Order: sequence, then structure tokens, then C-alpha cells
Amino acid sequence: MDHRQRWNDTMHFRPADHVPDEEFGYWSDTLDLWHAQGLPAWVNDNAKADHFFGFAPRSGAPVNSGLLPGFQHQVLEETRQHQIVLDGNGVKCIVARDGHSSIPKYLEFPLRDRQTWKEFRRRLDPGMVGRYPPNWEELKAHWQERDYPLGIGIGSLFGWIRNWVGFEGVSLMAYDDPALFEEVMEQITVLIAETIRPALEQVHFDFAAGWEDMCFNHGPIISPAMFEQYMVPRYQRITDLLHQHGVDVVITDCDGDISQLVGLWLEGGVNCMFPLEIAAGTDPFALRDQYGERVLLLGGVDKKALIAGKEAIDRELRRIEPLVRQGGCIPHVDHRVPPDVTYENYLYYLKAKRDLFGIPEPLPYEERVRQN
Repeated sequence: MDHRQRWNDTMHFRPADHVPDEEFGYWSDTLDLWHAQGLPAWVNDNAKADHFFGFAPRSGAPVNSGLLPGFQHQVLEETRQHQIVLDGNGVKCIVARDGHSSIPKYLEFPLRDRQTWKEFRRRLDPGMVGRYPPNWEELKAHWQERDYPLGIGIGSLFGWIRNWVGFEGVSLMAYDDPALFEEVMEQITVLIAETIRPALEQVHFDFAAGWEDMCFNHGPIISPAMFEQYMVPRYQRITDLLHQHGVDVVITDCDGDISQLVGLWLEGGVNCMFPLEIAAGTDPFALRDQYGERVLLLGGVDKKALIAGKEAIDRELRRIEPLVRQGGCIPHVDHRVPPDVTYENYLYYLKAKRDLFGIPEPLPYEERVRQN
């Protein structure tokens, strides 16, 4: 059984030889600290770490349904302590230079009102040249022979707006100018649907994946009523298109406590929840009890157990085991691994997870390189 079949069987509650071996990733600080604890120095980003640890591959098509052109990253000012930058979203912000993973201090956002929207929306034109890579035909031929799951990105209906307007800005816009809020979301919906349509007609994808990050540890940023009014019908338009082309696993990436929104995501055709942050209040068992096999689950292993040590890791894996055995669930850490987790504990976690779920231990990295 190759990984593509294994992944699809797992996500459709069919028997598989074992659950797919996947993980979410790492904060850059974590890898930096692990270098002093035994991780090779060349393993300095998530892609290299996934390769080093031997996780099963899952890939996405390089179709650009976001800002085009994106804003040029510029350093506007710098001191020993920080830089003031203009990032790829056009946001002016202060970024610390101490190397730690921290949220920037935001100074100004590119989308503020109807006047700025007139210019900004030009970057959301689905007909813009460059949304598909120049080697698209070559990629299509390569994907016909793939043995791994391939996905198509479906962007973000709310999270992108929040990035472009700011948290306070999007809250005020939704209240003071709901027509503009809806107009921006409608343009995003048109952009995503029209951009992915040619890809869906030419390639058979295993999943689609979007991103929102619209929840805190006490629930969503906007009310479920607003989600239902503005987002569910637009999700349906995107997921109907996906379903027409055989894509029935639709993932959303949302941190925090997503409990109040899961039923609405399902109504909108988004059926796979990720990464299931335990400490934030998301309970994957409760979601499965409430929605049954309608909901698919990725993640759900409490990162705090990896901080606590080996006994806690064993307890956490035993806790989630019944859910994994049901199918439709791939276990991994419920967000990027933080620097509080030691390299030793992480290696123990990987071995314990693989042993419990019958996942074959990958060959050592050097041997895999020689074989390839």
C-alpha cells in the first residue's frame, strides 16, 4: 500500500495497513535549540525536518489564489533591537531581531476603507498572469505517477481579511461597513473559485486545504451568526466546485477553540479540522461524538505532554488511541512543536507513536539518502 492509498483509506474510514505518519512542524526557535541537543545543524526549517525525521509526504499544487502581485518585502528602518518592515501582505510592522518566534507589532494595514479597497482589489483578480507556474504541464505529467496525496489550496475567507485590515480593523469593518466586509469576502470567493477551476479540471486532487485562524481559546473572533451569514454560502460555492471534481476531503487550519464553528464548517462543505488544539479547548472526542464520520480530524496530540516528559507522552498517546482506531483521524502534535520540548522528548514521542500505531520506523536519514 503506497502512502496515497493509505492516506485516502484513512480519511474515508477504510482499513489501512497503518495510520499515516505525519507531523505539523516546528517553531524556528525549537530547531535552533535542538541543534545543541543533537539535531544536525543543516536541519533548519520544517521541510528539511520532515525529510530528516522520515515523515510520509503530502504535497500541494503551486497555484496562487492569493494576492498577486504580493507586496514587496522591504526593511524601512532597523536598530539593534528591531526592524520596521513592510511585509508581503503590505502590512507595516515592527519585528524583533532577537530570533524568537513572536508576533510583530502592527503599525499600519494596507486595507482600511473603501478608498484603499479600490487599489487593493486589483491584486485579487483571478485573471492575473502568474497564478499558475510556468512548468504546469510538466507538473501535471509528474503527478499522474505520484504515490502521495496531493492537494489544492482554497485560501481564506476571513483570515486573509483580518491580515489585510488588522484584528481591530476587521471587527470595526464588519460592524460599521458590513457591505464592504461582504464585498471583500465575495471578491476572495470569486478569486479562489475561478483560480482553482482549471486545476480541478486537469488534475485529480486528493484533498483541498484552507486556512482561517479565527478562534481564540474561548471561541471565534466573529459570532457564529456572522459566520453563517457571510461565510457558509461562500464556502458552499467553493466546496460544490471541489465535490464536482471528486475532492471530498476539505481541510481548514484553525487554531484555538473551534467548537462553535465546526457544525457551520460542515454545513459549508469543509469537513476536516486541523490542528485540534487541546489546551485551547478543542476536544476531538466531543467533535466525533457530535458529528460522527461527517468530521475528519488531523492533529489532537497535546503539545504540553511532550514538554512534560515520557510518562505524559505515553498517557497522551493512549488517550487519543481510541479516536485513531475509529479512522478518519491522523494523530500529530496540535500545533508547531514549541522550544519547551526537548529533542530527546520529541524523539521518544515519535518512537512511541510509531510503536503504538504500527507505523514502520523509517530507515536512518543517511541510509535513505544513499538509497535514493
